[in-house]
Parts: sequence; structure tokens; C-alpha cells
Amino acid sequence: MKYFISLCFTVLLTCTGGIFAKDNASAGRNTQTLRYKFSQGETISVQVSHRALTETTINGTTQHVETATDSIKSWKIIDVDQDGSATLEHLVDHVKMMTRTSGSETVRWDSDSPETPPEGYGGVQLGLGKPLSELTIDSCGRIMNRKNFFPSPPSNTGDLMVVPLPDDPVTVGTFWTVPDTVVVDLPEGARKSVRTRLRYQVAQLDDDRAIIKVDTTVLTPIHDTQTESRLLERIWSGQITFDIVRGCVLKRSVSVDRRVVGFHGPASSIRYKASRKEQLVSDSLRLK
Repeated sequence: MKYFISLCFTVLLTCTGGIFAKDNASAGRNTQTLRYKFSQGETISVQVSHRALTETTINGTTQHVETATDSIKSWKIIDVDQDGSATLEHLVDHVKMMTRTSGSETVRWDSDSPETPPEGYGGVQLGLGKPLSELTIDSCGRIMNRKNFFPSPPSNTGDLMVVPLPDDPVTVGTFWTVPDTVVVDLPEGARKSVRTRLRYQVAQLDDDRAIIKVDTTVLTPIHDTQTESRLLERIWSGQITFDIVRGCVLKRSVSVDRRVVGFHGPASSIRYKASRKEQLVSDSLRLK
């Protein structure tokens, strides 16, 4: 449930200035320029699958919480400028959800079902099929303007919804980084800002596709297990396939499997294991 709300009302994080590709040995190698290419009137739909398992042990008692979310999200391209900047609406069209907790019955809900959503899922239903936000992004994926129509808690997926692309041409080995600040909620209402960095690197490159690896690094020194436990959901790594000719992300997969010991006393531990996969299912509704 927590993941899907973040998915639906994700804050699309941005970076200021240019994203500069870094590579010192590109001579004689295949070089490509990565850019988004949108067309006014098209709809880009993506199938998203998220699986997560949280295992918490305190005083010898272990509880498991398992969630599964399958959804279809869409970008409707409203306008495209001559320089390639696009204004788009972000929507979630369909969702199927499952939550299983130790000692409790499994909760399931499909948005196509006529049944009333279970307790806690009603807010998800309210946003389905409606614009959640309106964005203007440039051809490198930088957010130029944003209007949120629903509350937008920060994404816990670690990776940005819009994959940032560098200003400079890339080759195999080229990398670029995007800084971010994560605010974590601590016990008794305390909050802490933690600096992180996403690092993207081109692993494979040909004339029509680029395979890009991504990983997350925590830059702020963390000296307490409470803060470390709240960061588990934000430290992801994975892979992106970008279609150079069509100018869009074809698929993306990220995962995390981390454990923190002693977050609630010496005999406590928490493990977070999750994966998220995105697959392009449609980008063909172009107006001629």
C-alpha cells in the first residue's frame, strides 16, 4: 500500500543545471546522443510490477509483511516545443494490489472490480484515471515546470521516475550522477535530511539502444541504526534499456535486499527485499 501511494503521487525529482557525461576514452568508439523524443497527442503506457517483503524481528518475534502491486501508468503528451521540451500529464489507469501480514488475512483489490476497496485503499481509487500531475520536461528529462493535482509524498523507489540523460554524447563507460536529498522520519516526530547520489553508467551501446546501469550511494555519514533502517527502501540498483531511435525508456528494473541489525534494541533486525520492473506497453497513439 505504501509503495503504490508513492507510485501514484511520486515527486519527480530534478537536478539543476546540466547533466554532464564523464568519459575520458571515447576516441574510436561508438558514440550516441541520448534524448527523449515526444510527439504531441501520443500516449505512452508502462506496465509496472512491484514486489516487496519486510521482515522485522523484535524481542524474538518476527513479523513478515509482503506486498505486490501491478499497475499501468501513462504519460499523455499535451504539447511539444520546437526544442523538444514536452508538457505531459501523468496518470495511473489500473492497479491490482495484495498485502499479506503475519497473523492476518491476505488483502487483495483489483481496480476493475466493482467491490468497494478495502480499508486504506480508498485514496488510491480516487486518483485512478485522473491526471495526478502535469509536467514540462526538456529532452534530457529535466523538470522545467510541475503542477501536482494530488498530494505527492516522496518516492521510495530510489530511482527517478524520469531517467535523466546527459547533455553530452555518450559511449560505453560514460557515467553521470544526480544528487538528491532524502528526508527520513524518525521516532517521536524527528526528521533527518540525508544526501544521496544516483550514478548512471552506459554498459552497452549500439545504434538504436543503450543499456544503462544505475546505483544509489548514501553520502551523508550514518551513525545510528534508526536512520539506517529508514533508508532501506531508498538504496536501489538496477538497469535501464533506452531506445535511442524512438527516444524513450523501453524497460527498467531495480532491486534492493538489505538488512539492519539493532535498530530497536540489540536483538532486533529488519530486512527489506524488493524489486520493481517497468515495461513499455504502448507509445503508438500519435496524431499525424
